[in-house]
Amino acid sequence: MKTAEFLHVLDREGRLLAAAAEEAGTDAVVPSCPGWRVRDLLGHTGAVHEWAAAFVADGHNSPRPIGDPPELDGAELVAWYRDSHRRLVETLAGAPADVECWTFHPAPQASPSPLAFWTRRQAHETAVHRFDAERARGGTPTPIGGEFAVDGIDELLRGFHARSRSRVRASEPRVLRVRATGTAEGADAVWTVRLSDGPPVTVRDASAAADAELSGPADELYLALWNRVPVPGVTGDGSLAALWRETSAIV
Repeated sequence: MKTAEFLHVLDREGRLLAAAAEEAGTDAVVPSCPGWRVRDLLGHTGAVHEWAAAFVADGHNSPRPIGDPPELDGAELVAWYRDSHRRLVETLAGAPADVECWTFHPAPQASPSPLAFWTRRQAHETAVHRFDAERARGGTPTPIGGEFAVDGIDELLRGFHARSRSRVRASEPRVLRVRATGTAEGADAVWTVRLSDGPPVTVRDASAAADAELSGPADELYLALWNRVPVPGVTGDGSLAALWRETSAIV
């Protein structure tokens, strides 16, 4: 997907998130985020939007902490979220293509520039939390496009969990296959994840025999790997599916 497409998704998903939060009310429980209410969801996502926008707008070249959300609630908190989301979209839309700033994924080939990185990352951040807001509201969640879901699985496996901070570790070498079916291209999207006592190493192929496979339609698998819904299909050693569920939360 191109940066402009991610920007379009980010814009849409943030608007949907705000609308769902407004309908649910800020005291509503978020079933997919244990311990959170909608106010926590809005505060977290809005603070991340402001954090990301600052890297691009100010050209920060080193990591900075995420700030605290304001002490607001109800309609004022929803309005603050909408404003933080709008500023992020405007910052990314107006940034030069060659902007230089800090990023944190070790796979630059997937996001060839800082602008591409932050637009993609915030699109997926917002899509997952939009799902959370819609779960809090109730009713049928907005569908996630298959191409976007495949990209999000790739970002999660080859981006987040390639970092030293990933807690997905195994006491002995194991191989986990991830297979997204029903893609726009017609063929399955497949990843091989090698687990060890270090960070997982993932490649986009099926070149090795696997101890277990997690599979399902791309949109469902995307949410499952973010621990929002159960994994649609598990074959082989079910303990590896449990390992993912227990250790893959992003910290």
